[in-house]
Amino acid sequence: MEPAILGIIGGSGVYDMEVLQDVTEVRPTTPFGDPSDAIVLGTLAGVRVAFLPRHGRSHRIMPSEVNSRANIYALKSLGVEYVVSISACGSMREDYAPRHIVIPDQLFDRTKSRPSSFFGNGLVAHISFDEPYCPVLSKLLYEAVAKTGATVHEGGTMLVIEGPQFSTKGESRIYRQWGVDIIGMTALPEAKLAREAELCYAAIAHVTDYDVWHETEEPVTVAMLIENLMANAALTKQAVMYLAPMLTQLRERTCKCASALSTAIITQSDRIPATIKRDLGILVEKYLK
Repeated sequence: MEPAILGIIGGSGVYDMEVLQDVTEVRPTTPFGDPSDAIVLGTLAGVRVAFLPRHGRSHRIMPSEVNSRANIYALKSLGVEYVVSISACGSMREDYAPRHIVIPDQLFDRTKSRPSSFFGNGLVAHISFDEPYCPVLSKLLYEAVAKTGATVHEGGTMLVIEGPQFSTKGESRIYRQWGVDIIGMTALPEAKLAREAELCYAAIAHVTDYDVWHETEEPVTVAMLIENLMANAALTKQAVMYLAPMLTQLRERTCKCASALSTAIITQSDRIPATIKRDLGILVEKYLK
């Protein structure tokens, strides 16, 4: 099977990618359980693409229930090198208005109960995560979104909360004081796991609301979120169509995402349990020879 170089993780409101051609479905098995749904493989502008709806088709998986380890592992097993995350977000800034798009460059973790690493159980690794989004892929993604004519902001810190509840007004006001730009529920641990898997990871964050800090706006609701997301759904797919041929111009990955584990593994190879070596082989095998 031809490797799928680009992985698309669809968020709320984006459950399919009908622009793909030569489509097939696969259901990879992983040591961490099943991915959120079947992965759709197809071709776009000559690039093999793997599409996975994060919350499952019909949106049946809550943010805290997303099996991000299985999702990222499955994409890695299909040959994916670049991952684009599509997600909804609230804005913590007046100038990041609903229906704008943000290509964030930083993350702030406020999640509480999600497995955030492939490692443990006898194998310890500490990746560098100072730049959680791949700067190379993020730059290309910004250019692709800009080509659609959308209002797109380059850079910004996304704060990730546990959910599924939206923020209180007190939380929202404090988050603004912290200097974050947008708020969401799904970028973590996804981004951490993508880095551990040595995948380039970038995000299209659709602003759907002003959280609850904005005194002249209605409090955020699911109806508001979906309405604004659906307005941008076609735009997102158009941006992916622009992005795909850009990736063919990259001869090789020179960003640090591609070698994130090269200096991260601290456990002696001969002390790593055989089962862990087997389960994590697609991540670490080249470093344990």
